[in-house]
Amino acid sequence: MTTTRVRTQESHEPRRTGSQGPLTTGLCVDEGEFAALAGPWRRLYQECEEATPFQSHAWLSSWWRSYGRPGRLRVLLVRDGGELVAAAPLMLTLRPVPAHRPLGGAISDFADVLLSARVRDRAADALTEGLRALARTAPVDFREVRAGACVETVYERWRGPRRRLADSRCLELPPLPVDELLKRLPSTTSQRARAKLRKLSAAGVRARTVPAGEADAAVRTLLRLHELQWQGRKVTSEHLRPRFREHLLRAVPPMVAAGDAVMTEFAVDGEVLAADLTLLSARLAGGYLYGAHPSLRERKVDVATMLLDACTRHTAGAHPRTLSLLRGDEPYKHHWRPAPAPNSRYLLSRARTAPLLTAAVCEASAREWARRTRQERQERRAGGGAP
Repeated sequence: MTTTRVRTQESHEPRRTGSQGPLTTGLCVDEGEFAALAGPWRRLYQECEEATPFQSHAWLSSWWRSYGRPGRLRVLLVRDGGELVAAAPLMLTLRPVPAHRPLGGAISDFADVLLSARVRDRAADALTEGLRALARTAPVDFREVRAGACVETVYERWRGPRRRLADSRCLELPPLPVDELLKRLPSTTSQRARAKLRKLSAAGVRARTVPAGEADAAVRTLLRLHELQWQGRKVTSEHLRPRFREHLLRAVPPMVAAGDAVMTEFAVDGEVLAADLTLLSARLAGGYLYGAHPSLRERKVDVATMLLDACTRHTAGAHPRTLSLLRGDEPYKHHWRPAPAPNSRYLLSRARTAPLLTAAVCEASAREWARRTRQERQERRAGGGAP
């Protein structure tokens, strides 16, 4: 076994709030051992309503196989007896400054830790102390934390240097069926959207939820259509790389089988011309990636409306979920009048690693200044203003 014990101050004398015995904290640094945690991780994930699909074991373990660096895995585990009650999936990175950062990287829209609702306070105390032990060598840097995430509980308990910074902007829609979402729009906009929905039927578009046994083939279809859709235009280059493809092919089928993802195919005359991957958790649905054949435009099919109609089938009803449009503030997303839901960044350190925290804050400030400068230049050019 390669799990090492992390020495903490609180876990040996925990506050008892339901279960018996002290909590133990350990550090998993072996890829094979992390892969073997699928069962216990699944139970913990289901007990943590704040979790997003990006904290599921299938997503994280697959991401590590595609993007991880040997020797850098740092998964903090808290157990109550033999039961996993908290986890922080981290890795050690060296650039731009040394830090412990969440697994999932740039292709994951939200980062978080997992806390069991049954022993939440005790688990949070033990996890926080375990993170303090890690922070002796390098700060803990949680990027892209959604409001209400479990990391906020850790941040509140932190004793030592800490900072909260703004991160990516996200947009969200309430858990309503598409007809109710249309009622929130101005009458003329609503009428146009309803006309677009009618055109879907007129064009013969048929949506089908893909069963788990066909998820592998559906991922391949989605990636093919995605590449075709963006051919000759600027596209996120990572989506075209083999490691991203391999990650989705490993992660999505088990996520579909577990109910953490749903794939939808859209066919016309029996030919699949679009495919969508939506990720699901207890409180959230997020449209992650889609691909659409260019011929749909020739058929006057509004792809955005088609996808929204499909996604809302998984947000309303007996188990309502917020519909997240995920990261990005693109103009087309505002068509549906979403609410802003900005992510945050939480930096946690000890006194000895405080200079690294300061360096991370300075680096983040420099990046934000550069981003705003580029945006202002683009706005001036678009408006015809002087440079």
